[in-house]
Amino acid sequence: MPKIRVSFIVNQEPVEILAEPWQTLMDALRENLRLTGTKEGCGNGNCGACTVMLNGKAIDSCCMLAAEAEGQNVTTVEGLANGEQLDPLQQAFIDFGALQCGFCTPGFLVSARAFLNENPNPSEQDIRFAIAGNLCRCTGYDKIVRAIQHVADSGH
Repeated sequence: MPKIRVSFIVNQEPVEILAEPWQTLMDALRENLRLTGTKEGCGNGNCGACTVMLNGKAIDSCCMLAAEAEGQNVTTVEGLANGEQLDPLQQAFIDFGALQCGFCTPGFLVSARAFLNENPNPSEQDIRFAIAGNLCRCTGYDKIVRAIQHVADSGH
């Protein structure tokens, strides 16, 4: 089966790739565009490691075909920073020790950024609900929640 041409925006840059018709967005980001911050954990949308923003909404990129990104705006963890300036969430994860091995961290960061963009003044319960689709084997989530709450409280 021939590859298909897919044009979309990734981290504010227009891109065009040739994708297999069955290729997921996650695989296209990692393999075609070498944006390896997006991780594959489960491959079926249950762990959140592959979370990216599609038009500002957090999605599991392992559950979306690359072809479906045609004309869409995708933000990966690599697109959160502004050059050398980390996103406040990235800095808070460092400051609060909200990461261990780091495998799940990109998905948490993207999920949290999408959430805070929609709800800049969340409660702890709101935060816990928002990140419920992101799984971590290393932490107890408290440091992650505190880091997100800190960013919300500081208005970023």
